[in-house]
Parts: sequence; structure tokens; C-alpha cells
Amino acid sequence: MSKVRGSVTSVFLACIALSSAAVHASQVANDSRPPAAKAPNIVLILADDLGFSDTSPYGSEIQTPHIASLADMGMQFTNYHTAANCAPARAMLLTGVDSHRNGVPNIPETIPPEQKRFPHYQGTLDPKLNTVADVLQSAGYHTYIAGKWHLGNSPAQLPSSRGFERSFALGATGADNWEDKPYLPIYDRADWYADGKPASLPEKFYSSEFLVDKTIEFIDSNRQDRQPFFAYIPFQAVHIPVQAPQEFTDKYADTYLNGWQALREARQAKLKDLGLIPRDSAMVTMATMGDWDSQTDVQKRYQAKRMAVYAGMVDAMDFHIGRLIAHLKSIDEFDNTVFIFTSDNGSEATGHNNSRDLYGRAIVKFLGYRNDYETLGLKGSMNNIGPSFASAAASPLAFYKFYAGEGGMRVPLIVAGKPLQFNEKRLSKSFSFVTDISPTIIDIAGAAYPDDARKLVIGRSLLPLVKGEVQATYGPDDAVGYELGGNAALFRGDYKLVKITGKIADGQWHLYNIAKDPGETQDLSATMPALHAEMLAQYAQYAQDNHVLEMPDNYNHERQGIINGLNARLPNLRLYGLLIGAALFLIAFAKIIRSRRKH
Repeated sequence: MSKVRGSVTSVFLACIALSSAAVHASQVANDSRPPAAKAPNIVLILADDLGFSDTSPYGSEIQTPHIASLADMGMQFTNYHTAANCAPARAMLLTGVDSHRNGVPNIPETIPPEQKRFPHYQGTLDPKLNTVADVLQSAGYHTYIAGKWHLGNSPAQLPSSRGFERSFALGATGADNWEDKPYLPIYDRADWYADGKPASLPEKFYSSEFLVDKTIEFIDSNRQDRQPFFAYIPFQAVHIPVQAPQEFTDKYADTYLNGWQALREARQAKLKDLGLIPRDSAMVTMATMGDWDSQTDVQKRYQAKRMAVYAGMVDAMDFHIGRLIAHLKSIDEFDNTVFIFTSDNGSEATGHNNSRDLYGRAIVKFLGYRNDYETLGLKGSMNNIGPSFASAAASPLAFYKFYAGEGGMRVPLIVAGKPLQFNEKRLSKSFSFVTDISPTIIDIAGAAYPDDARKLVIGRSLLPLVKGEVQATYGPDDAVGYELGGNAALFRGDYKLVKITGKIADGQWHLYNIAKDPGETQDLSATMPALHAEMLAQYAQYAQDNHVLEMPDNYNHERQGIINGLNARLPNLRLYGLLIGAALFLIAFAKIIRSRRKH
């Protein structure tokens, strides 16, 4: 009996040994397997007021080798459109929701009081909507922003409450690039916020350098946990004030001496050579473009310097993008990073062609800036490029920022990175829209919108197009509507129905084939009346569905901006008035008392 028990015990122990060995072997096998692939990092780079042809992949003479390197390893879009103004573009980019449904149909600085009474016309992002950062954070991403926000300044509206784990954000429409200083008299301060708290800038500061430094700091703070990151870098470049370090401006000292029309034509020719626009497409001469030859030699030299600073600012932004790329390579994250580069809207034409006239000098002096030739673009300098060079920056397109012409809405878009498995550079000439960016990012991350959030998203993922699985994201009958400040458009297939308002346009509806005629030179309304009427009805339906409000008669965005700015400062102005009045009263009262004492 004892022998039997011994045999059973031996067998039992042998089974345990074999089981332990099997478990150990399984653990060894599991330990030897490569770790699960990490979801790709995503870097969204947003330039501010960058024109369609302001980078070298899009025909520019400005040196942007790092942006070009991204284009070489990805897909370059030639028919991508955005809103013609910053805050509406940013709100649509971050949510995928139409601007009239996300709370930002216009920038708050230019919304007229007749519209401000309505809750969806506040110019701040609806708190009920999910941002792309909300979705990615729920999917396990670190989320960072360093740069311009401009979607609301209350604690609940800042990036720290909208899905961004770390943030250093500018709440205003713009600010100085060299110091902690507002650029418009409507602001008391520059409105910088760090992780939701009011912040100050360091003594040594240049915007493009600082924003990349912050992005690197945020990325490095979580390097060890192997979670992917989403980094959103909305640069200040090249929003006014246009400023750049001297060494970047000096590179373009003689580049623009032939003037704005020559530049516009040179860029158009380069774009044709690159195959980015049709070889036989034409270009209009903008009514706001001045006569270069009527300028004196001194004026030409000054105008060329204005544009040289602008080019230097684009060049500096590219340089610092290169620093970020180099850092990602140094920490072995570059090969697992997808880059998206674009602009919020087309080129900025605010200001006069001659910023040295009496009006220009008075405004600059009032703001505490200077605009002399020698220090143009440096600390303390106010600079912009005016409507003539803005037309060149948008070449070969018509119009610029604020307007619904292609120059205000068609901007660069590059989607690149090794995780997308590009074998060669690709071009896409199919239509795409700013609301497509968030769905694309979420698709790249392998994440998904919450079910209740998806119903308002009108954007479509561009990832199937980028991967070559489809030839177009939108079909020939798919319509996309748009309105901002009375400027309106409806895109459908190759066609665009557009109405441009203001003193530089006729306010009438026109029809263009923007695939063949990106310069919007041939109105097809008379030759294609049925399509014109059909698209007009589709726009009316879009306006009704999205609660688009009519603009007041004679609305002008620049004038409204001044009025709103004065109203915003009115409490202070009233206080100053009361104090001055009280002081005058006391002075007068004191004089009366002294007079009576003498008598």
C-alpha cells in the first residue's frame, strides 16, 4: 500500500514539476515577444495668417526646408479649405463641428451687437462639445498645447478645461512676438495662460522659439510612461505684428525689390511648374493691389523690407519646427509621429499699403510701437505687409483673410509621418475642409468620438485618402456650406458658389470651377444657370439648418472691431472720465475757496 502511495505521490510531484516548467516556458515566451506597438504620436502645427504660397512646397521663395521635408514624406493637399478668419477656423479644426453650431461663427472682436444677443454667436467654443484633445485624452494620450487659443478666456473656456493636460496658451487674437505686450488697444494685457492660470512671459522671448521650447518641455515631462502624445502648436507666425530676428530678415534683404505684382506672378509660375495648379489657369489683379512703379525708390525699399521681415518670420517658424523634429529624433519618437501642418486662414491684409502715412504713424505711436526702416521687425516694432503683398502671399488666388475668396480660404495642408507608411510623396487635388482635421486625427489615433458627440460632427476622416484607399473624401454631389461675416460659400465637387461682401467686392453670388480655375477668374453663373440655382438653394438650406444670421446693413469687420474694442474699454473710459471730472471739480472748488478767503 505504501508503495502505491509513493508512486502516486511521485506522479503528482512530477505533474507539478511539468506544470511549473510549462508556466515558466510560457512566461519566457511572453517575455521574449516584442511589446505591443504604441499608438502614433500626433503633432498638429498651425500657422497663423499664412498664405497659400508662403512655403517652398507651395511655390514660395521663402526657405522652409523642414516643412518641405514633411511634404516629401507625406501627402500635400492643393484643394484644402478653412474659414477665412482665425477663431472660427480653430473651433472647426478642434471639433469637426460647423462654426455656427460650435459657438464661434466669427471672432468675438467683430461680432455686431445685433448678433451678440444670440447664444450661438458669442465667439467662444461651446462647452458641451468634445475637442479632439478630449477624445484623445480619453484614449490614453497625453495632450499638450503651446500657442494661440482665441476660443475663450474664462477658466471653463481655456485649454486646461477642454482636454489639454498641459497648456501655455494665448487667449487673445494676437500679441507681440518679442515681449509680454498686447498689439491692439482693445486689450489690457496679452492674455497668456499657463495650465489655466494667468501667466507672464520670460524676459528672453521670441514666440516661435518659446512655443517649440514649451512643446519639448511638455513632451519630455512624460517620456518614461510610453503613452503617446498629441501636441498642438498654434504659432503666432505670421500674424501681425510681423516680427522676426534680424538674421532671418537679412536673408531676404534684396528679395522683394521688384514688388508685389512680380512676386505674385513668380509664385503663380512656380505653382504651375510644381503641378499644384492647372497649367492654363489664370489669375486676377486684385483691386487693392497698389501700383509698384508709382512708389518712390525710398518707398520701394521700405515696402520690400516689410515683406522681408514677413519672409524672415516664416523662415524662423520653419527653423523652430526643425528643432522639434530634431528633438523627436533624438528621443526616438520621430519614427512614431504623424505631423499635420496647415494655416488657420489666408494672408492678412489689414493696414494700408503705405504704413508710413500720417494715419499709420499715428496708430503706431498710440500703441507705443515704432515702424522705422532700420528696426523694422525687431523688438518694439510694428509691422504688417498690407493688401498688396498680402495678395502676393495668397498667389495665385483672389482675396485674402476675412473674405470667402480662395485667397482667404485655400491654404496649405500637409499630412506626413512614417506611421502612415508613405513610400513616396503624394499630391491630393480633391476637396477637403477644416472640419476634416479632427476626425482625421482621431482616426489616426485609433480612437472614436463618444456616440452623443458624433452627431454634430460634419467633418470626414482624410486617412483613407492619405493611405490611398480612396481617391476623394467628398463625392461630386456632396455639399459643404460656409458663412463668416456676410461672406458665404457652398462647395460641391469641383464647383464653388461664393458671395463676397464689403467695399472691395460686389456682394453678388458667383459660380466658379475651382479645380480648373483656382484663381476664380471665370464666373459660370450665366453659362450654368441650373447649377447656380441648385447650389443657391443648397446654400439657403445650409443657412437655415445651421441658424446663420443675416449681417446688419453696411457691416464692416474693421469698423466693428474698433467699436467693440471701445465698448470693451468703456468701463475704464467712464472711470477715467469720472476721475478727471472729480479732479476738475476739486480744482475749481479749491479756487473758489481761495478766492473767498482773499476777500
